[in-house]
Amino acid sequence: MLFNRFKSHLPSKEEALPGRTERPYRVPERHAVLGTPLLGPYPEGLEVADFGLGCFWGAERAFWKVPGVWTTLVGYQGGHTPHPTYEEVCSGMTGHTEAVRVVFDPAKVSYEQLLKVFWETHDPTQGFRQGHDVGTQYRSAVYTHSPAQQETATASRDLFQSVLTDAGYREITTEILPAGPFHPAEDYHQQYLEKNPGGYCGLGGTGMSCPVGIASTDS
Repeated sequence: MLFNRFKSHLPSKEEALPGRTERPYRVPERHAVLGTPLLGPYPEGLEVADFGLGCFWGAERAFWKVPGVWTTLVGYQGGHTPHPTYEEVCSGMTGHTEAVRVVFDPAKVSYEQLLKVFWETHDPTQGFRQGHDVGTQYRSAVYTHSPAQQETATASRDLFQSVLTDAGYREITTEILPAGPFHPAEDYHQQYLEKNPGGYCGLGGTGMSCPVGIASTDS
């Protein structure tokens, strides 16, 4: 009963699982595709973006393919429980969503272009689900690392909303919030679809093109 409740209801801090003081599992040192370190500190000049767009297996693959992305890793973001496990996140009782951390070179790819990938790779109107994946951990989210990112993400949402409205879609449910703690996921989740080429990928976009990411990066 409690599990079913938190499929459609975000827990308060008081309701959330207590968690722990340290991560209870290891995270690999390097990206299985790009060969770059997963955890920071990252090289000077790189920037960080965090996105939630459903099951993080397929979401991560969409971003590691983008030229200018230095590394990606999956984890848990936007919740209350310190250092949660995958099973705890899936219970809905931590408040987290499955997220992808994208470390990128802004001289090669802009934050706007990453937002375009984000909006077009999933359906941001579905609330606490993405396709057949149901639960608060699959909600759409952008967690920003600066006022500039917050402003750009909000503007891109408004632009894409106009496109979706014209096509008959509902309101975007994506939460756009300043980034809180990002908890890297377990070893076997990192670059999952590289390690399991036939693995599950539940992502599906709306087919609509988002009018962002068109500014030149030659600055």
